[in-house]
Amino acid sequence: MRTHYEHLRLVRDEGDGEGGGDGVAWLYLDRAGAATNTLSRDVLDELAAVLTVLEAQPPKGLVIASAKPAGFIAGADIEEFTRLDSPQAARELVGRGWELFNRLARLRFPTLALIRGHCLGGGLELALACRYRVVVDEPATKLALPEVMLGIVPAWGGMKRLPATIGAPAALDLMLTGKSVDARRAKQIGLADECVPLRVMENAARMLVLSGQRRQKPALTLRLMNGPLKSIVADRARKQVASKAPREHYPAPYAIVDIWQRFGGNALAVPAGHPASLEAIFRSPTAKNLIRVFFLQERLKGFGKSDDNRGDFAPRHVHVVGAGVMGGDIAAVCALAGMTVTLQDQTVERIAPAIGRAAKLFERKLRGDAATKARQVRFALDRLIPDPDGHGMRRADVVIEAIFENLDAKRALFADLERRATPDAVLATNTSSLRIEDIAAGLANPARLVGIHFFNPVAQMPLVEVVAGEASDEGALRCAAAFVRRLDKLPLPVRSAPGFLVNAVLGPYMLEALRCVEEGIAPEAVDAALVAFGMPMGPVELVDTVGLDIALAAGRALGGGAVAVPKRLAELVAAGHLGRKSGQGYYRWSDGKAQKTAVDTVPAGLAARIVAPLLAAARRCVDEGVVADADLADAGVIFGTGFAPFTGGPLHYLASGGEKPLDAASARRDDAIVSAR
Repeated sequence: MRTHYEHLRLVRDEGDGEGGGDGVAWLYLDRAGAATNTLSRDVLDELAAVLTVLEAQPPKGLVIASAKPAGFIAGADIEEFTRLDSPQAARELVGRGWELFNRLARLRFPTLALIRGHCLGGGLELALACRYRVVVDEPATKLALPEVMLGIVPAWGGMKRLPATIGAPAALDLMLTGKSVDARRAKQIGLADECVPLRVMENAARMLVLSGQRRQKPALTLRLMNGPLKSIVADRARKQVASKAPREHYPAPYAIVDIWQRFGGNALAVPAGHPASLEAIFRSPTAKNLIRVFFLQERLKGFGKSDDNRGDFAPRHVHVVGAGVMGGDIAAVCALAGMTVTLQDQTVERIAPAIGRAAKLFERKLRGDAATKARQVRFALDRLIPDPDGHGMRRADVVIEAIFENLDAKRALFADLERRATPDAVLATNTSSLRIEDIAAGLANPARLVGIHFFNPVAQMPLVEVVAGEASDEGALRCAAAFVRRLDKLPLPVRSAPGFLVNAVLGPYMLEALRCVEEGIAPEAVDAALVAFGMPMGPVELVDTVGLDIALAAGRALGGGAVAVPKRLAELVAAGHLGRKSGQGYYRWSDGKAQKTAVDTVPAGLAARIVAPLLAAARRCVDEGVVADADLADAGVIFGTGFAPFTGGPLHYLASGGEKPLDAASARRDDAIVSAR
């Protein structure tokens, strides 16, 4: 028997198990008109109707699965969330999901979530309401409660059921960071009952839902942490959160701990007026701004998608010229993403350090048991091929130049690349300071050249600037953006201009910080002020991390000689003190950490002074067309510099009444460019 709904499909295997079926009901989620499943109001209403049918005619078991190849459930419908016009509307939305999933958990017959692909937010909360969970062992299978990254809380049962399922420490770690676990890790921590290959997933689900197996419970010690030892675990969690996210900037993680500890994981039980109440969370500017950041991220992802019927560009072979830190790491992330990569430099000896760094990256990133991980690392290394003679460029879909910043050298290299590469290969430069037009001047077809500007460290930084020169071909730019998405990074379209966007805003910011140090303000005080503002790292520590020599050279190249270089910066570089890589810069470095003295006081207005040139530079980049609009400027600065996400981005911060540039002198400082990350 089949019962059809708009977004769901219920299929019953009728019979007594002796030839006519086994009595299992299969509920497939397939939200109409959408590529992924989300839990909209309509979907929740249909799920409630299905539960009514099943309660009246109980099956022997229920398996909930997705009919979409994109994944299980991506979470709640964020678009609907943005249309909530009052705290009461938010409370009603939470109440609907809370009661519905409680109803699912109370069903008299066994239930199972069959999870293939992403299972996020409300999707995981639905799965937790089932008796069993089977996950499919594929790279795309990811389970997470990422609500904290939107400034909200997992209020449909996640704060109650996840700690009860895997123990409070692991559950709080997932909820407070928003990070995901893969299929194998989900099985290891008890989040999944079985982790199975794709080919047997339906049989495995059927067998488990009919097995009568008891629901898994965490070990006794973990159960105690969800009971008598709750306060100890909660206090430890609050301290960990406080070290990374101040309550005034990010209230949601503190609310999660409070709701779990004091209200049994039920957000509806928190009284109005409490800092963890739904009213406080939904009214929070942070929640509004982080949801804004989510949509900015989705917009960037969209640049890597085809807007016609030709399909997305899917490069299989990448050729990288230059095996230094940037080129070698670009090659490594391409190999990690499954592409064949040929890495060119003058000799094999110059390429060897890049292969060594790649091996360490693969060890960190790849998962599985020892044998599986070793095999995956070997396969990834096999895809990364030393190529000192550059033979690989003849077969490459994408050719990336990552040599030193010298215009004549780049022009000569691209003249050779144009002759040897296939006619339809994307030719790209990773330049951070030179104009695309200047590099392309020596090409027979300048339209072929685009910029694909990565940031250091390549494996960690999510943003990549896709740079259009005056003559760059639109098709080549689209292919470049699609290539960036294949690496699971965010492509930002920018116009060729000094510093593009990210370096153009970072430079004035870092220069102003160094000016403050020149005036006698302690580097620790400068960094403390900006971390308190919401930056992930202080600007002086950032200069040390980037490298003082790189900062000095980029400042001279991009400033055009019009901006005075801070005296101490030049002196440190002359003395060989280059920051983290040399062990000494503005700070002394030990074991990869800056050694700082304690800060007693921070001068009033210091953060505002240092941020002001960044804000002005971001506005100027929009006015001059470096990026198409203010939203893209905000997206680029957030994902390219770590600019405080809770503000919604620098220009949104200004528009919302944030600090303005403080004086007329700030305009003079706007043109200073110091950084070339």
